[in-house]
Amino acid sequence: MAPASCPAPRATLPMLLLLGSGITFSLGQNDTEPIVLEGKCLVVCDSSPSADGGVTSSLGISVRSGSAKVAFSAVRGTNHEPSEMSNKSMTIYFDQVLVNIGNHFDLKASVFQAPRRGIYSFSFHVVKVYNRQTIQVNLMQNEYPVISAFAGDQDVTREAASNGVLLHLEREDKLYLKLERGNLMGGWKYSTFSGFLVFPL
Repeated sequence: MAPASCPAPRATLPMLLLLGSGITFSLGQNDTEPIVLEGKCLVVCDSSPSADGGVTSSLGISVRSGSAKVAFSAVRGTNHEPSEMSNKSMTIYFDQVLVNIGNHFDLKASVFQAPRRGIYSFSFHVVKVYNRQTIQVNLMQNEYPVISAFAGDQDVTREAASNGVLLHLEREDKLYLKLERGNLMGGWKYSTFSGFLVFPL
């Protein structure tokens, strides 16, 4: 049976072929060509670009391009406290980027900004030296703390406050680390902050 026709197409939908678990899902090169799903024929009558750079059809089908990959990893290479910190914002700054796929981590501000809605994974490891005090490090999301980590063993020469979490972020949400309690006193070196997009929504 010939596929049904649609009104004049308003956008072109690229061909996509997914093979898995015996399912074949094929989008035609234009909106009037059928979608075949397990031998059944559907027609996509309209498609439009989505906010994250993919294509969303009138049936709610979203096709995301390879540019959806997002990941970053930043480290501290020195023990010097940046002058921008000066006990005001208490943002923990990083000075080297190991990975920055998509360029969504601002090294100077040490802030990650989500490029799209999705589930993200974050982890951090902030080192302090032996100084007989406890530090508290918060992962901040849009100025609000999400998770914390503590380091306060007075008998350990070097100790790290470490934690990790999965978060549901909206586009343009901002993530950074804040020293909520104590001071690093030379413990900057070897500290890390990393994150990546697990999957877009």
